This record gives sequence, structure tokens and C-alpha cells, in this order.
Amino acid sequence: MRQDSKLELSAWRLTVSSCEVAEENMPQFMNIAGKTLGFDKDGFLVNLDDWSEEVALELARQQEIELTQSHWEILEIIRDFHKRRGLSPVMRILVKLVEKECGPEKGNSLYLLSLFPDKPAQVASRIAGLPRPSTCL
Repeated sequence: MRQDSKLELSAWRLTVSSCEVAEENMPQFMNIAGKTLGFDKDGFLVNLDDWSEEVALELARQQEIELTQSHWEILEIIRDFHKRRGLSPVMRILVKLVEKECGPEKGNSLYLLSLFPDKPAQVASRIAGLPRPSTCL
């Protein structure tokens, strides 16, 4: 096989691979508060600027969570962290952030699990309109 043919074949494989990945990650759409919003395959907002309190309420409702002042306190903390760092906090960081901002009675895994069952960092990030924390599988 000639060198330029190998390059064409490699470029074709790369194109096919990119198309497959892109198709897999196509956003899903949902109407919330009169707006059509895009979500990735895991239910995280595609456009972070689409987030609002109304969006948070609906996303929480879908998770069977009724947002209280305690929930909003955590959502504000992680949105602030994302604004400063460009990342959604993983669980360990989330616990430390909450401990620093709210004290040790709230800065622990059990408290966060009581608010955001199953996977607090992931669930809170989804409701806060942020990307999936990087180590959440």
C-alpha cells in the first residue's frame, strides 16, 4: 500500500470514529420554563448558560428531590466553585467545600447523601446545571 493511501485510510478511520462518538453524544432536548434545553446522554445541561432556578427545580423534581434552603446552599457552593475553577467538584472536594462554608455538621458525606441521594456530587452538579464531575463514572 502506498504512503498516501495509508494516510487516506487513517483519515477515513478517524472521520468514522469521530462520527460515531458525535452520534453517541448527541444532545437530548427538553422543554423547561418555556425554553428548549439540550442535555447530554447522562442528563447534564449542554449549555451552562441555560441554567436557572426554574431549571434546577425541574431537574430536582425528575430526581424526586424537593429543593429546600439546604439544597440551595449546596448548589450555590458548587456553582461558585465551578465559576472559580471551571470544574464540578468531586465528592471529596465537595465535602471539604461544604465543611469550609457551612461547618463540620454539614461538611460530611452523610449530610450530602441525605440531600442528594446515591451520588451527591453527580446529582448536585446535574441539578446545578454543571458538567459531570470528572471522576464520576
